[in-house]
Amino acid sequence: MPTQQSDKLFTGSIPEIYEKYLVPLIFEHYAQDLATRVVEKPVSRVLEIAAGTGVVTRAMADVLGAGVSIVATDLNQAMLDYGASVRDDKNVEWQEANAMALPFEDNSFDAVVCQFGVMFFPDRIKAYSESLRVLKPGGRFIFNVWDKIEENDFAYAVTESLAKVFPENPPLFLPRTPHGYSNTGEIALELRKGGFTFSPGFETISTRSIASDPAIPAIAYCQGTPLRNEIESRDDSLLELATETATEAIVERYGTGIVDGKIQGHVVSLIA
Repeated sequence: MPTQQSDKLFTGSIPEIYEKYLVPLIFEHYAQDLATRVVEKPVSRVLEIAAGTGVVTRAMADVLGAGVSIVATDLNQAMLDYGASVRDDKNVEWQEANAMALPFEDNSFDAVVCQFGVMFFPDRIKAYSESLRVLKPGGRFIFNVWDKIEENDFAYAVTESLAKVFPENPPLFLPRTPHGYSNTGEIALELRKGGFTFSPGFETISTRSIASDPAIPAIAYCQGTPLRNEIESRDDSLLELATETATEAIVERYGTGIVDGKIQGHVVSLIA
């Protein structure tokens, strides 16, 4: 599915809400998983693209140790600034960079890592070719993508609920972009077009998304992702109503108090 310009905007209060609500809700488990995969083989320099507020960056810093250099990049400076403020790791360098035009020399990293970011790239094939270019021969490209939205309970509930608020033009950011790149055949084909000659490995990982209150997933998705831009572009006075409607949908399906929903994604790994 094509992305829209608003799908790539993480600005204003979005980084803070993203880090407070969305990171523990859906990202932490997968961040630990990616970090564990990176440490399976010796590395001295690692590049992270689309690092966001740094949940994977911090996980890698914990398991790789201070002797490994980590360069965390993102196109959105606001996300990087927030990530750098969370924790001061001396071996982590934060740098604004476009994944489709990486400002690094050829063969300069042992691994390139990306958590749930490739779906946002306007030209994924170019981004893949850039990752290949900066990898050392035998280096690894490890990333993950969300599975289709029907396999991700809270995202699905939020998306369906917003059709009540905007019946004529419902916001479809979640199925279009974060959950719009789940076909493993398409991913493998685009990696080949990007220059990778080894076949990628795919592993589907399901886990649970748990929140202490049903409002948390609603706030996380409606106010902590570019879905907010899509809601506000329709009517900026309806953000709170959209969040409340999403909360009601989660209560209806998953109850009050602690709520527990399925999340599922694919981990992709291959050798340069």
